[in-house]
Amino acid sequence: MDSDLEPVALTPQKQDSAWKHCEVYKYGDRVQMRCLYCKKMFKGGGITRVKEHLAGKKGQGTICDQVPEEVRLFLQQCIDGTVRRQRKRRRSSAEPLPIAYFPPEETQVVEGSYVNNGEVVAAGGGQSSGRTKQRTYRSRKNIVERSELANVEDLIGGDMDNLIPVAISSVKNIVHPSSKDREKTVHMAIGRFLFDIGADFDAVSSVNFQPLVDAIVSGGFGVSLPANEDIKSWILKSCVEEVKKDIDECRPLWKRTGCSVLVQESNKVLNFLVHCPEKVVFLRSVDASEILTSSSDDDDDDDDDKLCEVLKEVVEEIGDTNVVQVITKCEDHYVSAGKKLMEAYPSLYWVPCAAHCVDKMLEEFGKIDWIREIIEQARTVTRIIYNHSGVLNLMKKFTYGNDILQPAFTTYSTNFATMARIAELKPHLQAMVTSSEWNECSYSKEAGGLAMTETINDESFWKALTLANNITVPLLRVLRIVCSVRRPGMGYVYAAVYRAKEAIKTHLVHREDYMVFWKIIDKWWLQQQRLPLHAAGFYLNPKFFYNIGEEMRSEIHLAVVDCIEKLVPEDTIQDIIGKDINSYKNAVGIFGRNLAIRARDTMLPAEWWSTYGESCLNLSRFAIRLLSQTCSSLVGSGRNLTPLKKVYESKNSIERQRLSDLVFVQYNMRLRRLGVESGDDNADPLSQSNMELLEDWVSRNQVCIEGNGSSDWKSLESFKRTEVAAVVIDETEDLGTGFDDGEIFKGEKEVSDEGYFTNISEKLFT
Repeated sequence: MDSDLEPVALTPQKQDSAWKHCEVYKYGDRVQMRCLYCKKMFKGGGITRVKEHLAGKKGQGTICDQVPEEVRLFLQQCIDGTVRRQRKRRRSSAEPLPIAYFPPEETQVVEGSYVNNGEVVAAGGGQSSGRTKQRTYRSRKNIVERSELANVEDLIGGDMDNLIPVAISSVKNIVHPSSKDREKTVHMAIGRFLFDIGADFDAVSSVNFQPLVDAIVSGGFGVSLPANEDIKSWILKSCVEEVKKDIDECRPLWKRTGCSVLVQESNKVLNFLVHCPEKVVFLRSVDASEILTSSSDDDDDDDDDKLCEVLKEVVEEIGDTNVVQVITKCEDHYVSAGKKLMEAYPSLYWVPCAAHCVDKMLEEFGKIDWIREIIEQARTVTRIIYNHSGVLNLMKKFTYGNDILQPAFTTYSTNFATMARIAELKPHLQAMVTSSEWNECSYSKEAGGLAMTETINDESFWKALTLANNITVPLLRVLRIVCSVRRPGMGYVYAAVYRAKEAIKTHLVHREDYMVFWKIIDKWWLQQQRLPLHAAGFYLNPKFFYNIGEEMRSEIHLAVVDCIEKLVPEDTIQDIIGKDINSYKNAVGIFGRNLAIRARDTMLPAEWWSTYGESCLNLSRFAIRLLSQTCSSLVGSGRNLTPLKKVYESKNSIERQRLSDLVFVQYNMRLRRLGVESGDDNADPLSQSNMELLEDWVSRNQVCIEGNGSSDWKSLESFKRTEVAAVVIDETEDLGTGFDDGEIFKGEKEVSDEGYFTNISEKLFT
């Protein structure tokens, strides 16, 4: 049946939060959904059933036991909020409202009268005989909401159902705002508050924003607001305790599956994160400005020792037996400190960040002359579009609300992701510059507009752009795999790099052409090749292992042996694992059952071992420990709301500790959103948070300044976004079969650069 399932791209109409946590397929005329975590297939019930499955609502079908806790809590809040709103609507429509009737403008009512059983009656007794008009007001359209006249009953002291005295003069001028008007009032109040405090526009995207509004509404009128002292004292303290509790709950997981220490550097401040399959947490930060700045070789040695001591402190805090690897950038001081760390703790690895290595490859690709020229040509188009509101509106109209800029993990990956996005939107851009709207636009006659039109209509530009994308898009996939939160990259990165080199060879054909790019890859991947973790992850991933030849198995078998000897301290267990590998290798017992064979391609490798590895328990535990690790220190990286440097520049010890705790809370709150939010697909490329990545693509140049087009942001229109390109559901889907090109992983042996990387390798492996 799986082969008959056709993936379905999500549309902007799919607003429910649960859509982000399931895969959608079409099977004949029916739409089916599959949970991203436990892979359960839903053949009916709609998205509500999937949401209840993920939120753990008992009595509503099966409950997902693999969904991350933050996702479960978030969806529970969504369901609870929906239920509250439904109950409120039912109460407001079903209950008799203790409210006052008032007549429409054309009805003449004597002031001081009252309403009795739907009739206007004089204020002193019976029914008025002298009035000229009577009217019965039974429609609920002619009522004043009780929130506006909540004190009427107290004023009259009578029976609200039978007799409602009305001070007509007090209510006849009341204006009842529509729901849109009330919503606008709320939005304006929120906007004024955010503008007043200087918050980023992205603040409204926080997953905590809707719960904030719900809490305020549930508090009712007159709820007291926290004071400055409350925020900086007991509220911050409570949040710190909440986060510490979350981290303490992770510690048993670190022991069971092992964990990775991620070291991120920002302005000479080191951030230490801990990654395990269930959650990534921020542990603490350290001011390393003195350690990372040196002036002599002797200072270098001292600084490397100091850096190693900092790393050792973090490892001790986590527990050295729980740490599988420490991931840092691949720079000299980290290499030296990493080597010393492995000497101090023989049971763990220092590993250079795979994402950093891939980013360096992309940086060097971008320096190749013809690729650099294509990037600059593409930037002339984006600079013109994103500096003129009229042109931007026109582009959004023809691309159905899609941006041609694509923020990614780093500046260099953003360059090539944007080029890929421009290629996807080629027909839409060409339709724009040949349209009557563009020809009638005054800017189309300016130098910048003419240059943009020429570039978009230039087939040689598109041909070169396509070739550049064919070379770099496979590396972008490697980057997404190694930085994935939902799917640890250890079991996939080896295959992903193989496919990237294979794609380059396929598109460039001639050896002298593709070796230019292969040598760049091999130069930066040399350290990863020397370390056995990625090869062992490839070997232990059944998706790949049973699709490779005996020769390749033999080549990477040594990597598995190295990992066993390092990560498994007991000799007797090492021996048992060595024997169990033969059962796995030959698909003996349950490994060869049809159920296990089918699951090789559908389950995460660690889940596969957990499900089918019981007969080889020690090997299974080892495989799960290794396959549960990430390959990148960029997982969870991003802009801090409170600059870390500000913490260490504080001259007051108390305030410094308070700011440090604030960063601790903010960082972990942002990490909770990993896997809950949909990523950068809908990110505003002009937002401040993306400006650092996209600056070269949107910064105005002289051509933009001299043009006549308007840059008035107030004239920008809002467009509903419709996806015009295929949505990739699984980055690892086509990594599978065929690893028979012996040249691909022998390429690094031909790297002749004896400079930087030779020195690094000597430091690490001699």
